[in-house]
Amino acid sequence: MTGLEQLAERAGRELEDAPALEILRWAADTFGERFCVTSSMEDAVVAHLAARVRPGVDVVFLDTGYHFPETLGTRDAVEAVMDVRVLTLTPRLSVAEQDAVHGPALHDRDPDLCCALRKVRPLEEGLASYDAWATGLRRDESPTRAGTPVVGWDARRRKVKVSPIARWTQADVEAYVTEHQVLTNPLLTDGYASIGCAPCTVRVADGEDARAGRWSGRGKTECGLHG
Repeated sequence: MTGLEQLAERAGRELEDAPALEILRWAADTFGERFCVTSSMEDAVVAHLAARVRPGVDVVFLDTGYHFPETLGTRDAVEAVMDVRVLTLTPRLSVAEQDAVHGPALHDRDPDLCCALRKVRPLEEGLASYDAWATGLRRDESPTRAGTPVVGWDARRRKVKVSPIARWTQADVEAYVTEHQVLTNPLLTDGYASIGCAPCTVRVADGEDARAGRWSGRGKTECGLHG
């Protein structure tokens, strides 16, 4: 077990009941410039929290080439009004180049491969200069996320993974957004509960799980970024 892995496991135990700001303060103090936040631009809650403890923090965004215009608009607004540095990562291949290599609409025929090419690989390359990254994962989002530690070890990337709002509920998120007037993706008020790439995201019905609108009908619930 590496020193970083030991550090992550110890912090996960010690910070389990800590407030989100305290978890992020630990990460920022421990890793400094080698710490970043990742954001899908569904909302800017974690970026907002991180900026409170480390103004100018790096916020990494994956531009897959398939995003809703509203998502790109949220990214631009976050960059304009928040004390963060937004870094946009792009896949090696443009959508047109991917179509030429793998055929059109790969997201319909092999969504796992599409996610690997347009999300997983760019993130792994983009995180190369960091030792720790923060996510907005919450335990209440889906069964696959129920065991998310507030600080854990990302074995695939060999990095510390921080999930400061893992213990929050949707009500906690909404309360924070209201209290601090945090930017959110306008699609959240248009029937979308979880926002990803446009071809693989649909509105959800009342009472449906928030992740039900992602890869609907495909038996797929995760893009591969988180396991």
